[in-house]
Amino acid sequence: MRKHLVIALVAVCALGAGCGRSSSGTTAPSAPAAGGKSAKELVPQSVREAGVLRVATSEGYPPMEMYKPGTQELTGVDPDLATAIGTRLGLKTTVTNAAFDGLIPGLQGGRWDVAMSSLSDTAQRRQAVDFVDYFNAGGSVMVKKGNPEGITSLADLCGKKVVLAKGSSNLEIGKRQNDKCAKKMEILQSEDAPTGLLTIDSGRTVATIVDSPVAYMFAKETGKYEVLAEQYDAGPWGIAVGKQNTGLRDAIAKALQELVDDGSYKAILDKYGTGPNAVSKVTINTGAP
Repeated sequence: MRKHLVIALVAVCALGAGCGRSSSGTTAPSAPAAGGKSAKELVPQSVREAGVLRVATSEGYPPMEMYKPGTQELTGVDPDLATAIGTRLGLKTTVTNAAFDGLIPGLQGGRWDVAMSSLSDTAQRRQAVDFVDYFNAGGSVMVKKGNPEGITSLADLCGKKVVLAKGSSNLEIGKRQNDKCAKKMEILQSEDAPTGLLTIDSGRTVATIVDSPVAYMFAKETGKYEVLAEQYDAGPWGIAVGKQNTGLRDAIAKALQELVDDGSYKAILDKYGTGPNAVSKVTINTGAP
């Protein structure tokens, strides 16, 4: 779901700014590595020797990634799944909080091994990274409880003040809709979903687009919002791995499939109310072309 500039073109393409897919930089969709090896046996020697799976996420998108109340300890679907994957690989997992727009650049620069932060598997991002797809969701429109503006669809946002998170797939959904609007939206950009919702609370905007599991959680926990039923651009979210690290990518995919098969994966999703977003089969690079 949820961008920067590193070295111009690679970063722009990687983060969803509209570059076309290149034949040399895109991996065809595939299933995890076959064969009789366990996930642990697939771990590259260099990673096995380091003994650590370095994971980056961007806090502020509950229930996917957040701090435990009153602490700086990261929790949520992504940190919990990352830890479970690391255990399957025989590795200690470290989860680092980073700015969302720096996740893929940091991955490319070798600061961490994977980025796991509600990242939509898009063709533009696949120019720079591979994705192990583990979750399926789309963007949902959120409005103030009671829906005072009578918004029923994406098209109803035309001519209205809307807030969308910087660098997110949902910002792209809003921009594409705005291209179709006779009367354009006024789009504000927030750092994250909670910050955006504050502009709805204050009356500065009337709607936002948020990933469906996150939207429903905010609506349930606060009682202040409504979520429209339709999902836009529903598709896979993936664990981002550098294109040069195919061995680690396949090990992670195998570990995740093992977690799916033994029920551990679904238990983690159910813990956070995201069971409906589960996948039954782990795949690689299966986002939209």
